[in-house]
Amino acid sequence: MKSRRTLVLQFAATALTLFVGARLPAMLRVTAEPVGAAPRGNVVASRSPVAAVAAAGRVEPRSEEIRVGAEITAKVRSLLVDEGQPVDQSATLVVLENAEYRARVASAKAAAGEKQAALDRLLAGARDEERLEAAAATDEARTVFENKKADWMRRRSLFDDHVIAREEYDRSEHEFRAAEARYRAAVQRQALVMNPARREDVARARAELEHALSAAAEAESAIAKTVVRSPIAGIVLRTHVRAGETVAPDPSQPLVTVANLSRLRVRAEVDEADIGRVHLGQRAWVTATAYGDRRFYGTVVRVAPILGRKKLVRDEPTERIDTKVLETLVELDPNQSLPIGLRVDTFFQDR
Repeated sequence: MKSRRTLVLQFAATALTLFVGARLPAMLRVTAEPVGAAPRGNVVASRSPVAAVAAAGRVEPRSEEIRVGAEITAKVRSLLVDEGQPVDQSATLVVLENAEYRARVASAKAAAGEKQAALDRLLAGARDEERLEAAAATDEARTVFENKKADWMRRRSLFDDHVIAREEYDRSEHEFRAAEARYRAAVQRQALVMNPARREDVARARAELEHALSAAAEAESAIAKTVVRSPIAGIVLRTHVRAGETVAPDPSQPLVTVANLSRLRVRAEVDEADIGRVHLGQRAWVTATAYGDRRFYGTVVRVAPILGRKKLVRDEPTERIDTKVLETLVELDPNQSLPIGLRVDTFFQDR
C-alpha cells in the first residue's frame, strides 16, 4: 500500500510540474505589469493605465511593406539601391535590359511617320506639278485617240470598198480601241488628281495612323517599364535580385521591398472572446521581451469587419491555433522605433 501511495503522489507532482511549466510563460506575459483583481481569459488589469485585453501583434510600417516587382520579362541590368538605403518617391531602384524595346520603339515611330505622311498627302491633294502633268497626259492621250479614230474610220471606208485587206483593217481598229482606253484612263487620273480626297479614303488613312500611333505608344510604355521606380518615399527593406538575373511579372518574385518608416503600427490579433473590449480610437501599448518593461504607446486606427484565422503563432504548448481572431491595427505614437516584423504583446487600455 505504501508503495502504491508513493507512486500516486509522484505522478501527481509530475503532472502539476508539467502544467505549471506549460502555463508559466503565458502567466508571466500577461502579468508583466502589476495586477489587481484576478483576470479572466485574456483580460488583464494593472494600476495605471488598466489593460482590458492582451493580444499578440507584429510591428509593420504604416505604409505596409511594398513589394516592387517587374512589369515585363527581361534581364536585370543594374540594381541601384542597397538594403537600408533611403529613397525618394519615383527614385530608380532597378534598370532592366531594354535594347529590344528600344528597337521596337524606333520601328513603331517610323511606321507612324509613314502613315502621317500618307494622310497629309491625301488631305493636301495633288501638287501643282502633278495637276499640270495629269492635264498634259490627258491632252496627249486625246490627240493620239483622235488620230487613231480618224485613221480607223478611213481604213474602214477603204475596207468596205475592198481596197485594203481585212488584216490591215483589224490592226487599225485595235490601235484605235487601245488609244481610246488610254485616253479614258488619263481622264480618270486627271479627275482623281484635281478632285479632293473622298471622305472614306481620309477615314481609312486616319484609322491607319491611329493604329500606328497606338503601336508606338505601346512600345514606349514597354521601354518605360524597364526602369523600376519606388512608389513611395521610404527605406529599402530588402533587395531580392542581382544583375544578370531574369525577372518576370510575378507577384511572388519582387525585385525590391520598400516601406515608409516615419510612422509604425502593430497588426494585432484579438481573440474572438475579447473583441467587445476593442474599439476605434482606443489607447494601447505594446511590449517586447527585447525591450524589457518599456512600453510603446499608440491608438487603435482600424478594426477589421470580419473574423479570420490566426496568423501569429507563439509555439507555446497551451496555445490554440484554431481560434478565430479579429485583426486590429494600432498606430504607434510618433518618434518610436521598433524593428519591422518584431513580435510584440499588445495591450488595449480599458474604457
